[in-house]
Amino acid sequence: MSEPSIFTRIIRGEIPSHKVYEDDHTLAFMNIHPSQLGHVLVVPKVQVAYLQDLAEGDYQALMAAVQKVAKRQAEEFGPDYKICLKVMGFDIAHAHVHVVPCKTPADFAATEDMNEPDHEVLAAMAAKLAF
Repeated sequence: MSEPSIFTRIIRGEIPSHKVYEDDHTLAFMNIHPSQLGHVLVVPKVQVAYLQDLAEGDYQALMAAVQKVAKRQAEEFGPDYKICLKVMGFDIAHAHVHVVPCKTPADFAATEDMNEPDHEVLAAMAAKLAF
């Protein structure tokens, strides 16, 4: 097995996170460097580098969790927002889906905020989105 990814370490509880959703196969938590308020990462609990490398059941579980998170964001943010998905696979060798509330195409294209995380804001948003 390769070195545990940062997401595997979050899943194991070695690194704290602001959890939104968890089941037997997936974990959803706030991105500490969000491109938009409400930016959530949904990860499979099995570590594979790319989405297409997931076993069919793990892929289905991941996408079911993504849909649940997206529906929850839509409820919280309202009809002025589109709930956007990004799958990039560049920075972290652990498949994951970004679920991002956006009002405009520019919101979707925005880069992640790499400043020091504001854990109070992240915790408050996680509390609103948690289910």
